[in-house]
Amino acid sequence: MAKFSYVAASPDGTPTSGVERAGSREALELALFERELSNIRITQKRSVLKAELLAPRVKREEVMHLSLSAFLQAGLPVVDAVHTLTSDARNSSLRRVLADLEDGLRRGDTFAECLERHRKIFPEYFRGIVRSAELSGELDTVLRQLATYLERDLEARRRIKSATIYPAMILIMSVATVVVLAVFVMPRFRVFFASLHAELPLATRMLLAVTDFVGNRWLTILAVLACLALLFAMVVRNPTGRYTRDRLLLRLPVVGDTIRCTLVERFCRVLSSMVGAGVALPEALRVSTNSLPNLVFRRSLARAREAMLEGEGLAQPLAGAGVFPVTAIQMMRVGEQTGTLDTQLGITAGYYEGELDYKIKKLIALFEPAVIIVMGVVVGFVAVALVSAMYGIFNQASVQ
Repeated sequence: MAKFSYVAASPDGTPTSGVERAGSREALELALFERELSNIRITQKRSVLKAELLAPRVKREEVMHLSLSAFLQAGLPVVDAVHTLTSDARNSSLRRVLADLEDGLRRGDTFAECLERHRKIFPEYFRGIVRSAELSGELDTVLRQLATYLERDLEARRRIKSATIYPAMILIMSVATVVVLAVFVMPRFRVFFASLHAELPLATRMLLAVTDFVGNRWLTILAVLACLALLFAMVVRNPTGRYTRDRLLLRLPVVGDTIRCTLVERFCRVLSSMVGAGVALPEALRVSTNSLPNLVFRRSLARAREAMLEGEGLAQPLAGAGVFPVTAIQMMRVGEQTGTLDTQLGITAGYYEGELDYKIKKLIALFEPAVIIVMGVVVGFVAVALVSAMYGIFNQASVQ
């Protein structure tokens, strides 16, 4: 039995409230209706001891599958559509969010105002598009467009993850091999070499020195690495440090081009969705800029937005920002001149989505052999060190 608090109006119109236990929100609502109460608002109460500290997070695909547009097109009110989705949600975190949305809608809040209370789940561009859609009366159409955008964004993320699985596995196996050699294999060979009292080659002495250092000071090494990671996190949290990191990432060969394509595709996709939903261009540009994680892009686009507000249009300030490719600027300029900016932005996003696929494949194609070469060098050096030591000991024994 869950505990709920309720606020309602009694038969004579006076407000009443209380806390009761019930099997579900629907059961309590029915019981209150039987008491002839009206204007019922129910909120589930949760104690600190029963709070789900490790509650499952709401994934992007679960937000995408909130098919509110289908209910709205069928003529169902928003509050009833949210109520239906709440009863069908399997994720407890998502179910609580939907229940809170339902409570807000029943209190008379707009859908956008309800979404504002869950900013970690619904990004700013999502909330901004919904806010504009409610004003224009096209909420069902806009929600369908949002679902399409989220699906494309999710598919891009899945492609990136799947492309990095194989190189990541190679890297993990390489590190594991080095650890096994340093912790288990080399100490046994050290005992063997010491028992023969033989002079070891330089490569073998270097290898034994490295493994001794790692084996005897692994706690110190871990502490240093932890301190470096903490220092890096503190620097990145500072705007200057984060800007420097983002700028360096954009200047890296191959990696920088891949990041740039990712940012351009996302910016154009979000801006296209917002302009198509009727959001004013300055507001759409602000929200699209804030959706980007790279601080270099965000600062450059902020300056471009100021120039646009002064009457310079969109394409020209973006060209002056210096972060957008020429192809993207030309496509946007065509959209401005022909009055089809949202369409051209969608085309631009599709073009850079294809470019992103190509650059990811290129990056993986370069990363895989690099990891294999490093792994080969490490294993080869170990093999040479051991074999040369064996031959050296054998030759010394033959001479004696």
